[in-house]
Amino acid sequence: MPPFLLRATLAALLTLPLAAPAQPSYPARAITLVVPFAPGGGTDSIARDIAKNLGERLGQPVVVDNRGGAGGAIGAAAVAKAPADGYTLLFATSTFITNAAVEAKLPYDPLKDFAPVAMIGRGPLLLVVSRQVGATSVAQLVAAARAQPQGLNYCSAGNGSINHLAGEMFRQRAGLELTHVPFKGSGPATVELLAGRVDLFFATVPTILAQVREGKLPLLAVTSARRSPLFPDTPTVAEAGLPGFEVGTWWGVLAPGKTPKAIVDALNRAVNEAAAAEPMPGRLEHEGASAVRLTPAAFGEELRKELALWRGIATGSGLRHK
Repeated sequence: MPPFLLRATLAALLTLPLAAPAQPSYPARAITLVVPFAPGGGTDSIARDIAKNLGERLGQPVVVDNRGGAGGAIGAAAVAKAPADGYTLLFATSTFITNAAVEAKLPYDPLKDFAPVAMIGRGPLLLVVSRQVGATSVAQLVAAARAQPQGLNYCSAGNGSINHLAGEMFRQRAGLELTHVPFKGSGPATVELLAGRVDLFFATVPTILAQVREGKLPLLAVTSARRSPLFPDTPTVAEAGLPGFEVGTWWGVLAPGKTPKAIVDALNRAVNEAAAAEPMPGRLEHEGASAVRLTPAAFGEELRKELALWRGIATGSGLRHK
């Protein structure tokens, strides 16, 4: 090759961009699914079913990491501070929003510091009462509460829980005197309700289903917009006299804020597929819940609406901690 042609060829090669190193496809390693509650509970069990199904679809292990405490805030804070790369996710429940509605000084913003991925399912609460109350309908419960100088009391799994704010909404909408009695979990609350030391409970279906079916606790109403297939003869709270009363518990997956859209979209598809595979549909049906398939944007809108609702309830009662 003539010298001038060699120089021209070398110059042309030097102007070509260097090839970028190949980026590994997502996911390239194990994913951590943070469950912000202690192991062994109903939420933990659902999370583990989802983790197994999700791992099969993504081709990488999905490892459950239980970080309980502070109403779920400890686990949520860990995910909010994690790298936004799709390898640390939060298994969230409705308490993620209700806790944020009550606590103003959380170490994270529930909307800005998280990227909604997918909602898995949604279910009602069951309004049950102790036998000592003597009520078999919402109307009788309201009458019993108004007949007592100090009203009645209601229990919950703790301050800021979905049971707590559902009871507070009921108190406001019905215009009653009700005293909140928080416990460290739904188990102790159920024990006290069965013993007649507390009066009523807006309980999740897994918490109270056995006691209702065994006739140990009267079921007065369900909090969903429609009647539950598990109890087709039981009215909704709205049907029983409080129009517009609708409360639900849900499960979903969130990623740290600023997680790339491509990763969020990939996770959305995988979580939706994982939720549609057994044992999840049967599990949700058994617990009176229904599967939900939302886009990340639609899930985010649900979170915004719920936060506004519960902050209104908490602020109206002076529950919001400043």
